[in-house]
Amino acid sequence: MRYHVLAADYDGTLATDGRIDPPTLDALRRLKESGRKLIMVTGRELDELLELVPDPALFDRIVAENGALLYRPDVKEEEKLAEAAPTEFVERLKARGVGPISVGRVIVATWEPHETVVFDVVREMGLELQVIFNKGAVMVLPSGVNKATGLEAALRDLRLSAHNVVAVGDAENDHAFLASCECAVAVSNALDTVKERADWTTPADHGPGVTQLIQQLLDDDLVGLQPKLSRHEILLGEDDEGREVRINPYGLNVLVAGTSGGGKSTLTTGLLERLSEARYQFVIVDPEGDYDELELTMKLGDPHNPPTVEEVEELLSRPEMPDASVNMLGIDLKDRPGFSDQLLPRLQDLRAHTGRPHWIVVDEVHHLMPAAWQPAPLVIPKELRGMLYITVHPDSIAPALLEAVDVLLAIGEHPEKTIRLFCETVGVSEPPGLEAVKLERGETLAWFRNDDRPPLRVKTTPPKVQRRRHSRKYAEGNLGPDRSFYFKGPEDKLNLRAQNLVAFLQLAEGVDDATWEHHLQQGDYARWFHEGIKDDDLGEAAERIAATAGLSAQESREQIKQAIEERYTLPAERVTSA
Repeated sequence: MRYHVLAADYDGTLATDGRIDPPTLDALRRLKESGRKLIMVTGRELDELLELVPDPALFDRIVAENGALLYRPDVKEEEKLAEAAPTEFVERLKARGVGPISVGRVIVATWEPHETVVFDVVREMGLELQVIFNKGAVMVLPSGVNKATGLEAALRDLRLSAHNVVAVGDAENDHAFLASCECAVAVSNALDTVKERADWTTPADHGPGVTQLIQQLLDDDLVGLQPKLSRHEILLGEDDEGREVRINPYGLNVLVAGTSGGGKSTLTTGLLERLSEARYQFVIVDPEGDYDELELTMKLGDPHNPPTVEEVEELLSRPEMPDASVNMLGIDLKDRPGFSDQLLPRLQDLRAHTGRPHWIVVDEVHHLMPAAWQPAPLVIPKELRGMLYITVHPDSIAPALLEAVDVLLAIGEHPEKTIRLFCETVGVSEPPGLEAVKLERGETLAWFRNDDRPPLRVKTTPPKVQRRRHSRKYAEGNLGPDRSFYFKGPEDKLNLRAQNLVAFLQLAEGVDDATWEHHLQQGDYARWFHEGIKDDDLGEAAERIAATAGLSAQESREQIKQAIEERYTLPAERVTSA
């Protein structure tokens, strides 16, 4: 479910002549029975509103006084969201002949044409107040307070996100809160300026229009309005013609796959950065701690302290908290898939109640959900949406996950082979126009499976901030047998394991020249830096060193050592000679 909240204006929207008619009340009750929340956002003062609304507890929250007051009907508790204007302000208005004047907990309201006097008094007193208009009403509030800020406070109180809200209104003071929500709707009696900015205008006016909106919500969660929400799409990059290529931020499953060193982490980081900027919440399930230094996220778990499902759930339950990355290095390798199987049902349950996290990112998905994956009973792969999977081996992933992929971003060498392998694994026909492509650095071959177009070469938009690569994990940690480097020599007579960069440099200084040169020219060092260390810059440096003619074994050793030390802070006690 995308829309968990209906946020509605009162006068002119829910109400006609100050009252909500019985059919509209019935529709509101049906909405609540569907598990959705209901928030009223009104310019009215609370006391008069409570006299008009027959069942205030039908609303989970009421934002009154045009965003200045939050009311919790279930406990009859109110909270001022701003400070009231000084008493002298109201006295001066009365002295200047302004009337009638209504004074709420925070708001001061009158009617046109008194706005000129209101502006004069605000200026004379040097007050930081603003004037908001609403069909002839003149509302005076602290600067920066409006229906959007009030709705934000209500959503924070309910631990919900504006990306899961559809809002409906009719007047000038509704612009801000309509624009702050995922989907904006106007009733047919709304001002033309409101209709122009809305994603949909209901055929009927006032309450009957809201009833039509509620019926659409209950019927299909407003799926039909998706084409009008392109402003929310996340930028992937540009095609060969310079046109922007974007990804729908809701309901898609994306697979980033391809050879090591192709830029999977850079592409993923850029997408996550733009999701974060748009305030879509994500969580990274990170089995090897590769996103531990991504500055966008709050880190849960480290090599010495395994994360718990409960702390992940608690962090993500608060939409105002940063996005999360779950580092599994503190969990035994064999137990990581089990932890993932425990975490996913809890994330699904959180989504069912709140719509968040909007995206779940699974790195090294072939380890956590391999071809033979048997998910927990509550994890239904076809119902996993808003997933971003990352892998080098698409054919090693559970077929049920692959079948549900909507967008495939192939990276690295021979991306057309990656797409072809995907198709063979899933048992589908390859896309039309699939040809051999040589990608440049920072490019991907993007296949939108529900699109008739052939795969697109896309120059991806890079992240603004690159991930730091000075992790002690790679310098000193234990990468495990499958991620370690092994000096074997040209005849496989050796089997010297380097479990991190420090051990690599120590062993490199001690192995004979033939062994060193063998691995250098085979591209083994570059391959390990790309795949084991996951540092494409270091891998490329090793490739350049290997391709430099005339270097002695000692000179290439020194250059590899220098490339590592430029990127990683190694411990001072590192052994420097064999």
